[in-house]
Amino acid sequence: MAGGAMVRTDGGRGKGYPARMTLYVFLTCVVASSGGLIFGYDVGVSGGVTSMDSFLLTFFPSVYKKEKQDRSTGIYCKFDSQLLTAFTSSLYVAALLTSFVASLVTDFFGRKWSMFRGGMAFILGAGINATADNLFMLILGRFLLGVGVGYAIQSVPIYLSEIAPPRLRGMLNIMFQLMVTIGILIANIINYFTNKIEGAWGWRVSLAFACVPAAIIAVGSLVLPETPNSLIERGHTEEAEATLRLIRGVDDISLEFSDLVAANKRCKEIRDPWSVIMERKYRPQLAMAILIPFFQQLTGINIIMFYAPLIYKAVGFSGQTSLVSTVIIGTVNVVATLISIITVDKVGRRGLLLHGGVQMLISQLIVGTLITLKFGSTGEATDISRAYASCVLFFICVYIAAFAWSWGPLGWLIPSEILSLEIRSVGQCIAVSVNMFFTFLIAQIFLTALCHMKYGLFFFFAGWVVVMTVFVALFLPETKNIPIEEMSLLWKEHWFWSRFIKDEENTETGNLGRPRGCYSRVQVAAKVFSRNRV
Repeated sequence: MAGGAMVRTDGGRGKGYPARMTLYVFLTCVVASSGGLIFGYDVGVSGGVTSMDSFLLTFFPSVYKKEKQDRSTGIYCKFDSQLLTAFTSSLYVAALLTSFVASLVTDFFGRKWSMFRGGMAFILGAGINATADNLFMLILGRFLLGVGVGYAIQSVPIYLSEIAPPRLRGMLNIMFQLMVTIGILIANIINYFTNKIEGAWGWRVSLAFACVPAAIIAVGSLVLPETPNSLIERGHTEEAEATLRLIRGVDDISLEFSDLVAANKRCKEIRDPWSVIMERKYRPQLAMAILIPFFQQLTGINIIMFYAPLIYKAVGFSGQTSLVSTVIIGTVNVVATLISIITVDKVGRRGLLLHGGVQMLISQLIVGTLITLKFGSTGEATDISRAYASCVLFFICVYIAAFAWSWGPLGWLIPSEILSLEIRSVGQCIAVSVNMFFTFLIAQIFLTALCHMKYGLFFFFAGWVVVMTVFVALFLPETKNIPIEEMSLLWKEHWFWSRFIKDEENTETGNLGRPRGCYSRVQVAAKVFSRNRV
């Protein structure tokens, strides 16, 4: 890598942007992707602290009483509390609202400064959470954490997609999701050890440690280069050209740079990108920006990540053992994400999504069946063996692995790479908003839904996995190896989405209303798509 191997952005076929995979680009992407640490740490830490007795006694005594003293309550309803779910879900309301502001910051001030704001907000929220002595302070801290997450997930995927060489865009972009999984694992490990601390200090230490990943992205963003796309957008053309030459590692950047300038020129002509993204020719991109994050949350992944310790306590693990189980899940999550990084630019996006969907479906059906056989509709079981509980854990790990190399990373990668420059920021804003809304919704209603739907909830999410897998098979084109500024060409070749794309024959503009010359490689891109189709 340090040797700077040449990367052909067209997969070795025909004409493409020359680029080298340099150590500088790799380290830049590592620092930027650390924004995923704050998101992952929060997901991991919230489930752990809500299983700690000292935390429940301080903020949710009624839940603690139901768990410890009410023997008539089955596993499905042990932790049914709207206040408890509000602790988890309030962050995602804040992230949802922040995504709209973050979109403007990303446009007008640059990607890196959006990351910086996210890190600073997260530090403040972590401090308030760690020192909270009432529910108001706890929710306020969570809200500020959500502001930090909103900035990070708005800016980091876009930054990575714009910095990375097209042929390695999948691998480098998925580093964001890898950092999310590492953040979850770190939180699980910290929860395991802090749960042993006597008194009320354990959960405070867990929440306070959120300052560490936040400081990494805040400080790291100060030394990152801004993306050429953002620099051109803000009128720094010479700096953009120098940055592009630096991150590509070659002198011959004229073709890619001219395409970026041409795309930006088109972007400048658009006064209201929110209206533009609603135009018919952007219908495929808008649909993906909405449906991909929607489907990602309907896999049911966050019910495991948010409430895994509670689920394991309910099915027979002790408090400390349930935290060990989350560490196991976190480790599987990281390893499977690494597999995705290695394979995404070889197997392709569609291949991983299709295989992951089948594996998630099978494992979810098995988990639902095991819980049904043991607990039935009452949620009561007196003879739960460790072997049986371990079997449930095993198939949950199988499910986690499938998600971690498919819908987990690709749910962030695909929306960030398919959007044209003129709608990229608002499109990412829509994708983030949809993701955060359904994350909030599922986090808020899950414990209540589990209490009422019981084991049927697992089959409910399995049904959605069938729907999203069929959707990918029919409607998602393969995007690997396609330069980001030529991504919109794929829709013209698709059996369904082509009906929304109209050629705009004009002496000054070529296809899709962009300056002629931006698409001198349309045949090459079409061939790459057809050959890589799964």
